[in-house]
Order: sequence, then C-alpha cells, then structure tokens
Amino acid sequence: MRPPSSAARSRATVRAKVAAAATAATAALTVFAGPAAPAATPAIPGFTDGYGLTRVDGATEVHSDTDFTITVTTKQLSGQHKIRVFLPRDYAADPGRRWPVVYFLHGGGGTVDDAAAAPALHSDSAITVVPDGGLKGWYADWLMQNTAEGAANWETFHIDQVVPFIDANLRTIPDRAHRAVVGVSMGGYGALHYAEFHSDLFGHVASLSGGVDFGMAAVRGAVLATELNATGAWCAVSTSSASGSGRCTGYGPYVDSDAIFGSPYPVFNADRVWNEVNPAAAGNLARLAGVDVTLYTGNRGPIDHFTEIASKNVKSGLDKLGYPSRLVDYGDGSTLASSCDGGHNYGCWAPAVADYMTHLRTAFGTTSS
Repeated sequence: MRPPSSAARSRATVRAKVAAAATAATAALTVFAGPAAPAATPAIPGFTDGYGLTRVDGATEVHSDTDFTITVTTKQLSGQHKIRVFLPRDYAADPGRRWPVVYFLHGGGGTVDDAAAAPALHSDSAITVVPDGGLKGWYADWLMQNTAEGAANWETFHIDQVVPFIDANLRTIPDRAHRAVVGVSMGGYGALHYAEFHSDLFGHVASLSGGVDFGMAAVRGAVLATELNATGAWCAVSTSSASGSGRCTGYGPYVDSDAIFGSPYPVFNADRVWNEVNPAAAGNLARLAGVDVTLYTGNRGPIDHFTEIASKNVKSGLDKLGYPSRLVDYGDGSTLASSCDGGHNYGCWAPAVADYMTHLRTAFGTTSS
C-alpha cells in the first residue's frame, strides 16, 4: 500500500484544523450562553383582583396551560382558599370565543383537587371552575362566625365573589343559560341549594349522591358528623382516590353542632333554618321553574341508601309541580360503569359526571345568550 501523497496529507491536515476550530467555537459559545434554560412554565390567563378576592402571590399552581389553581383570600372566610380552573384546549387559540361555565362543588372532607378524579370535567366545550368548599362548609353562610373555623360565609364567597370574579377574568358567556352547577355528596346539596336560591345565575344543576332532603334525620346526621368531626363512612368514601389514599383525613376542627344551620331538633321551631334551606321543601323546589335539573344516585352502602331516598323525594316534588327533571338511579352501578359499585365514591361519580357533561353540551348548544 502506497503512503498518502503530500497533497492528501495537506488536505487531511486542513480538515483536522477546521474540526478543531469548530469544536473550540462550540465550547466557547456554550460557556458564553451559560447553562440550558429550564422549560418555560405554561402560559395561563392573567387574573385581576376584585369582588372582595385578593390573589396570593406565588401560590398559583400550574398543572398545564389549561389546568391551574389560584389561591385567594377574602374577608368572608378565614385563611387562604383555592380555585381550580379547567379550560378548553382551544381557549387560547380562539381568543374571540366565549364559553359556558360549569361550577363543580366537591364533597365533605374533600378539596378542589378531587375534581381530577372526574376527567370529563376537563371539557373542550366549557370552562370548569372548582372553588374550595371547605372540609365542612356545606355551601352555607354559617349562623356561628366565632367557632374554630372563624369567618365562614361560603355561600357569599361563591355567589357574590367567585362567580363575578370568573366572569371578569375569563371569557365566559355570563348568563344563566350558559352556567351550570354540579356537586357530589355535600356538594350535591350545595348545587341544588344554589340553583334554588340563585336561579338567576344557574340555568342547569346536577346533584350526585347529594344530601338533598334535610327532612331526613340521616341527612341532618351527616351534617352533624362534619361539625363534630366524627369521621366515618361519610368521610371515608366521599373524597377522590386522586388525593391520596381515597380516605379523607377529617372535617377539620370540632365546632358546635348548631354552628351551620342552628339546632337540628324539631322542637318549638328550633330547626327553622334547616327547614328554610331544605332543598326538598315544596317552596324551595318551586324556585326551580325553568331550571334544567338532573339527579344521580346509587343505592348501595350506608350512604347512597339514603341519597336514593332523598333524590326520589326531590324528583317526586318536582313532578307534583309539573317541572321536568331527570333522575338517574343507577342502583348497584352495573348499568352505569364497570367502576361503579352503586356506592358513595368517584368510581360512580366519574362516569355520572361524564354522562352529565354530555347532557350539558346539548343543553348549552340549544340555549341562547
């Protein structure tokens, strides 16, 4: 084999020098540029304080550009409180479009993150807002404001503050025809109560396994259990498996059994407030004229045995008034989904929410702003 010619050796030398120079230049540029920048945080809409709500700086949790949680303070409640928001995928890409809004109310012992256990809430046809409802807020302005919970005006927080705050900061369709409220367990009571007492805001409501008949001793007992922090069946199965063990850690500090709605005992009209806010009372059901009402319940376990009775009582009352409504009693869950055992849990609520969101897409599509 002949040795390379002098010309070949010269070309090889030139190539080696060019490669070395390129390597040096790359190294120099790397040093100049410094370490690689971290991945950018997804962009989310900006929020302006208002309606009595003040955002807590540095407390926003960004899960994605369509899933984030802001934290606010308000004089209506002690402490800091989260509001989780799910946006449609096209929200940013279609800046001229406005969207219907679904408010989701979590159950007792739960948090705003329970909504992640019902994936259908993250819809491409509506904005979903999940406000903190407290471990035992019961979506009420409490009679007692001097308990260990401090200020506890949950209804005022949601109705007078969160709803207009969301309308001011997001591209909503701000009318009742395009606003729905849906809740599970304690939130099922809250949803029906809000639709009854604020039908000017909500044109659609769904209660899932809700404590919707305060005329029933078992339902009043559920409220008392939360006030007294008596953890048990109501607490253990009413929160999302997405939040850890699937078992809530309690209802917060002990408060007086009369703290929220006053005395629960029907003696000398002592239970006046319970009767005034009872969703199953004929006078309150009459407030639902023109509201699209849906009820879901199973009938298995120590809780949904009673929520089935309560839901049927509400349905019967609406029928007597001649108001159209929909009751989905999935019994043991076999007709709803393989994940559902007919009990008080997200194995049933997630597919029920999916069914309801399908219903809402049609309902929103046939209403006008």
